[in-house]
Amino acid sequence: MPTRTGRPPKISRAEIVTAANRVIEEDGVAALTMRRLAKEVGSTAMALYHHVRDKDELLLLLLDAYAATAPRPELPEEPSERLVTAAVAMHDALSGRPWAVDVLRADDLLSVGALWYPEQIVDAAVRAGLTTEEAVDAYRIIWHYTAGEISAAAAARARREEGGTTHRERVFAELDAAEFPRLSEVGARWAELTAHDTYVKGVRALVRGLLP
Repeated sequence: MPTRTGRPPKISRAEIVTAANRVIEEDGVAALTMRRLAKEVGSTAMALYHHVRDKDELLLLLLDAYAATAPRPELPEEPSERLVTAAVAMHDALSGRPWAVDVLRADDLLSVGALWYPEQIVDAAVRAGLTTEEAVDAYRIIWHYTAGEISAAAAARARREEGGTTHRERVFAELDAAEFPRLSEVGARWAELTAHDTYVKGVRALVRGLLP
């Protein structure tokens, strides 16, 4: 008797989201295609379209799923501390998914669930005495700083995982002390020094400068 191939196995939206997250974690957002995803779940690309319209909708599902599990700490009453706490929570949430920063930076896709962070930051800035418009400016400045810190940290982790000495480390280790006296003094330790986590220190400095 001939073997029956039958229909492809049924898949759920949750399975699709899990597989999509796995692809991104392994190979980045650019590697996430409907064809690759179909292979991951053991189905066909056509079957996936019964659950998601396109890659953008899939990314939205991923962002929503992650936002639902992201921490929302108790915030202090004092406005500047409230702002710092909310910013640190946003940083910590996104640090677990650096790919989300690249998606959100495009300003086309966002998760409504993740709007808790900008809401709290803008609210704290208004409580501190800024107008709503000024508070939005403050949030955008803090967001760009946060996104840059996360992207830089992710790139540094990738370089460390690759191993070996980077071009930058070689350059700093061989700096001319006469031309670059300060940098050459710490050149051999540049990678170590620039690996320090300075996010909280930086965001506190930003908040002091932004609030009245």
